[in-house]
Amino acid sequence: MNSTEMEILLVEDKRSDAEMTIRAIRKNNILNNIVHLKDGKAALDYLFGTGEYEGKDLNKQPKLVILDLKMPKVDGVEVLKAIKGNELTKKIPVVVLTSSKENPDIEKCYALGVNSYIVKPVAFDDFIKVVSDLGLYWMLHNQVPL
Repeated sequence: MNSTEMEILLVEDKRSDAEMTIRAIRKNNILNNIVHLKDGKAALDYLFGTGEYEGKDLNKQPKLVILDLKMPKVDGVEVLKAIKGNELTKKIPVVVLTSSKENPDIEKCYALGVNSYIVKPVAFDDFIKVVSDLGLYWMLHNQVPL
């Protein structure tokens, strides 16, 4: 599988944050396919081949999930719980990228098995730097089981 086939699943309801995240990842010439979904329900459907993704090849899972917490329909904590609680998806690295600095959110996510928890920087340049570094690390340096 070549690197452009290895997907990044971005689950983010705010269009501006999603666009900045994609731009920051692309800034480092990371050419992986990025699938952007706007809510947790769509993410669960995508990952588990239900709803509009019925029949999707479940053996082709993303290499990385970037997940917001505060979303409509199904929140990020429930998505994380489903990912880490299923044999098919539990090894997929999940990075929470959210505006929540609340300690209960951080503790809950780590208890559920999140791989990294990042609070979105407010300043544009800081946001771009953090997400660029995130993309480089998880897509180029981190090794995952095959």
